[in-house]
Amino acid sequence: MDPVVVQQLIDLNRRFYEEQAAAFAVSRTAPLPGGEHLLAYVPSDSALLDVGCGNAQLAVALDRLGRRVRYVGVDSSRALLMYARQATAALSTVTARFLELDVLAPGWTAAVPERPYAVVAALALLHHVPGRALRLNLLRDLASCVIPDGVLLLSTWQFLRSPRLRRRLVPWERVGLHADDVGPEDYLLDWRRGGEGLRYCAWLDEARLRDLAETVGLTVVEMFTAGPEDINLCAVLRCPA
Repeated sequence: MDPVVVQQLIDLNRRFYEEQAAAFAVSRTAPLPGGEHLLAYVPSDSALLDVGCGNAQLAVALDRLGRRVRYVGVDSSRALLMYARQATAALSTVTARFLELDVLAPGWTAAVPERPYAVVAALALLHHVPGRALRLNLLRDLASCVIPDGVLLLSTWQFLRSPRLRRRLVPWERVGLHADDVGPEDYLLDWRRGGEGLRYCAWLDEARLRDLAETVGLTVVEMFTAGPEDINLCAVLRCPA
């Protein structure tokens, strides 16, 4: 993908999450699909790094389970981090801190405290990263934050499984692009809750996610689908010992 197009898609999503932060945060208050299963990999009295943390839904889920965790959330959206701080202000067993970081920029991991972690999470993030090269770079950065034999928890959005979400697909011309400017896995979806917006999403199914993980040397421990219409693909990846 042309670097200019890659940057256009990155900027599109950043605008979306800043402009729609309030409506998005309200839409993400239910328990995480597949979350309880994924969080079984998070030991008590540990530290966890949540990359692309949004409104800190994962921290709230850990607290509901009574897990004692030092939680560090990272996101590039200042607006979403405001909602994350509000959501975690009165948690009982989880202590949370947040960093505003661009995780697609080189060297961002240097600003992350307490590295490395036994568990790093990046839920609903990878499908917003345009282009295979950038996805591989991000996976390598995430893996560099994990201890040897630690785990990386991922999820990707299986929006093509849902007739409802298929109706949200819009032509690339809405943002001044054409289908041949992007890859066959790339889509543009609209948003109609509390305002209108457009998001870039990649269709990263099990085969694509497994290929990305294995290319950077991660072992797939398990993959499973969760949530309504199985639209969340969850993966547990282990870093080399």
